[in-house]
Amino acid sequence: MIELTSQLSIADQEIELQAIRAQGSGGQNVNKVSSAIHLRFNITSSSLPDEVKARLLESTDSRLTSEGVMVIKAQRFRTQEKNKEDAISRLTEWVSAQLKQDKPRKSTRLSRAVKARRKDAKQAQSQRKQHRQKVQF
Repeated sequence: MIELTSQLSIADQEIELQAIRAQGSGGQNVNKVSSAIHLRFNITSSSLPDEVKARLLESTDSRLTSEGVMVIKAQRFRTQEKNKEDAISRLTEWVSAQLKQDKPRKSTRLSRAVKARRKDAKQAQSQRKQHRQKVQF
């Protein structure tokens, strides 16, 4: 059971983990040991509430397929156990990031008094500059 929040969790059965061979350098270890983890999480068939599913499916993440499956490939570490932990932590971070709602922008409008003070200050600055010029006769 993976705890997302105090109310939300993902059952272990909803996550499909597959051990695959890692890419990149590493010599013989990479060629013979399946240390990378391929994590698949089907959002549409998960036990999450419908509004949470909708938020997750709205994501434009490239790891999210058109069928609503989140695919995470973890191959950062040499051991399968650490890669499994890494994949699960990346999934939980992604889900929690998608659940955070942006604060609505509070539209601010300058009051009439503020606009008047700004105008008066600009006129005073203009007068100062006018007085600095040479007087023409």
